[in-house]
Amino acid sequence: MAFPYKKMTDADFNSIRKLTSSDRVFTGSEIASEYFRDEMPEYGIYQPELYVEVLNTAEVSAIMKYAYEHNIPVVCRGAGTGLAGGATCKYGGIMLSVMRMNHIFPVDHKNQTITAEPGALLVDIQTAASKEGLFYPPDPGEKTASIGGNVITNAGGMKAVRYGLTRDFVRCMEVVLPDGSIMNFSSNVVKNTTGYALKDLIIGSEGTLCILTQVTLKLLPAPTCTSTLVMPFRSLEECADMVPEVLKLPFIPTAIEFLERELIDIVERNLNKMFPVKEGEAVLIVMYDASSKQELDDAVAKAAEAALANGALDCFIAGTPERAASVWSVRGGILEGMKADSVAQEECDVVVPRSRIAEYVKAAKKIASSHGIRVEPCGHCGDGNIHTEILRDPEMSDEDWKAATKASLTELYSLSKELGGQLSGEHGIGNGRLEYLEDFVGERMIKLYKSIKLAFDDKLILNPGKVIEFNK
Repeated sequence: MAFPYKKMTDADFNSIRKLTSSDRVFTGSEIASEYFRDEMPEYGIYQPELYVEVLNTAEVSAIMKYAYEHNIPVVCRGAGTGLAGGATCKYGGIMLSVMRMNHIFPVDHKNQTITAEPGALLVDIQTAASKEGLFYPPDPGEKTASIGGNVITNAGGMKAVRYGLTRDFVRCMEVVLPDGSIMNFSSNVVKNTTGYALKDLIIGSEGTLCILTQVTLKLLPAPTCTSTLVMPFRSLEECADMVPEVLKLPFIPTAIEFLERELIDIVERNLNKMFPVKEGEAVLIVMYDASSKQELDDAVAKAAEAALANGALDCFIAGTPERAASVWSVRGGILEGMKADSVAQEECDVVVPRSRIAEYVKAAKKIASSHGIRVEPCGHCGDGNIHTEILRDPEMSDEDWKAATKASLTELYSLSKELGGQLSGEHGIGNGRLEYLEDFVGERMIKLYKSIKLAFDDKLILNPGKVIEFNK
């Protein structure tokens, strides 16, 4: 291990310019403040010493080789839409942006795959697949996220209930290791038991093990029919209790989300996005995809029947694209709405067994209330990933906010563990949840994490201080 890191000098800056181009290298006050943080400034604001935009794998390799030889920390950054403080230069050094590496190669129809560079946007990957009659299912809320960021954080999203996570769609990848070596993990094959599954270890590693420079993704035939149902309930408990009933049905839902009326009101009030269903204190949103209208009609009919039999006030079918869009627009506007409705936000991104959702949500509200703060649970109840959004009101002092969030998070994570859940279901550990990790997973697991980190990055120069921290 090599601490402390080298403080960069003009000689280092000039060396990086020679490896790339002076018009893509920025230092000091030239670096825009947006690169000091991700979407959660609560998790730290750190200024890089140098910001560089790379164009290809060769440049990434050359920069990493230089950084490795000179003991300079490097953080790879995509679109910066993360919510865990993961893509920030906690120890200064180099911020390496891959957003100019955004080429999407033609769809490989024989293998039903698409290959892209890490800076390609998720929405562009989905569009490219759609134009060829195919479908890339992972659908996290932020469509302007980079595909590299999605892979390196194992993004999930609302459609994970039926289709799974990003990990389930990565066939192979090209990466650059901390010493500049270029490696390929797996290949464009459907199955592979050749050695350790390092590809799957890299997915979700949050940029701490290597830098992704190219990825090949599996595609599926596009569903021909889709429908969204909205089931309003008198209480959140009734709404959550409906989740296992939906999952018992013979048709696998694409997405199952829940929203409380208070959160819907926040989005409507601040973003002027109107939710089409006004009934109920909580609503369950269920989406179905199908390959035929008959299959879709059967799924919708069964779900509506089950909803009414289990206490739903009604079951609204958003049968047109416009009505469905209005439903999902409100769901997608939650983070933006909460930002507009509060002066600061914190999030507990736990995942619990689906059978414990109602129990978790009820307890979470009591915990937050006991510490004098607002909490708005929402999320992917089809997979138990509950985003417990903690909101700061204007009258709350800095001291009270820090104390209340710290106490609430400690109890919420303890609750998740007690219910058989995990620390993070979607957004990762990054810098924001680092202090809670060991209490959650235990000392032996931390030793395993450290061993893995050192196997890839013996000098600890790649995104240091994220996921796992070493004593200096």
